[in-house]
Amino acid sequence: MSKKCGRYFGGLLSSQARWLDKMSDQGWRLVRAERLIYEFEPCRPGQVRYCVEYIGNRSHADAEGYRCFLEDLGYRTFYKNVNLNWNIGKVVARPWADRGGRLAADATTLNRELLIVEKENDGKQFQLHTTFEDKIRYYKAMRRPGLFLLAMSVALGAVLRTWVAGIFAVLALIQIVACQIELARLEKQGELQEW
Repeated sequence: MSKKCGRYFGGLLSSQARWLDKMSDQGWRLVRAERLIYEFEPCRPGQVRYCVEYIGNRSHADAEGYRCFLEDLGYRTFYKNVNLNWNIGKVVARPWADRGGRLAADATTLNRELLIVEKENDGKQFQLHTTFEDKIRYYKAMRRPGLFLLAMSVALGAVLRTWVAGIFAVLALIQIVACQIELARLEKQGELQEW
């Protein structure tokens, strides 16, 4: 018996991970993730835990290598889209991405911007990034798409004089502020640990 649920989280990674953990607590384990559909199979309540990571800034080879590395460590992984791109055969430019990831197509990382990682529940908090330097690098990479969207929204809003650009600018600001708050918290924790 399997269960299918339709959900869209966009870039809300922690909300998606909490929802997947809640499904696990109810006795459902993820077996497949598509654009809007999550498919589950029965498991022991709380048997697994999830972490969702943004990998849309990586090249295809780097993202695939990272996924293989996590699977070699014993984790299960699932690719997931961050947007609702329904086109086939499309190429997307990501100027904020790392070298090799700036152009995404169906054969690379398009609609595979997120990596859902599953591990057996050992009672410990599930974190993929454990060092402060790694966490800071990760949140800076997550902030870059927001900075690009903000710059483009402001430029388009000034040229076209439309309120739609303002909406995108506000959404970009929310992402930037969330990343900045997390970066400030991490840097403060890093300072405290040095004492």
